[in-house]
Amino acid sequence: MTRSPFFKFLARAMMPILILFSIFFLLRGHNQPGGGFVGGLVGASSIVLMTLAYGAEEVARQMRFDFRRVMLWGVIVAVIAGMLGLIFQSSFLGSIWFKPYLDGIGRLELGTPALFDAGVYIVVFGATVAIVMAMAEESDREVE
Repeated sequence: MTRSPFFKFLARAMMPILILFSIFFLLRGHNQPGGGFVGGLVGASSIVLMTLAYGAEEVARQMRFDFRRVMLWGVIVAVIAGMLGLIFQSSFLGSIWFKPYLDGIGRLELGTPALFDAGVYIVVFGATVAIVMAMAEESDREVE
């Protein structure tokens, strides 16, 4: 199947923008709407757009990731966030906050909710891309 050069250009131009938006949603999520789920979907949409523009085989060759393993790492990160709460707060997913002071930046508020959101982000990103890639590969086989 031939793909439009303009669509390929547009996909390449949009990919970094979508990744930045996904990280923005991830980082603002534990205080405002957004978070790991929405950020993961927006991030995965960049890979979906590339898959539509270049085809599943080309994107899979360039990415070199097994997105099922990516999902596993996301689950591990989320469970670690929950276990930290269990260890230090005596409740699974209890919030623990670290407030280090960095010169030039000020006081940062880092906590296990953000770590949990990062795990959710990784799981949603990996699952969405794995599903879309499988569907696109199947569709490419049917076209040939």
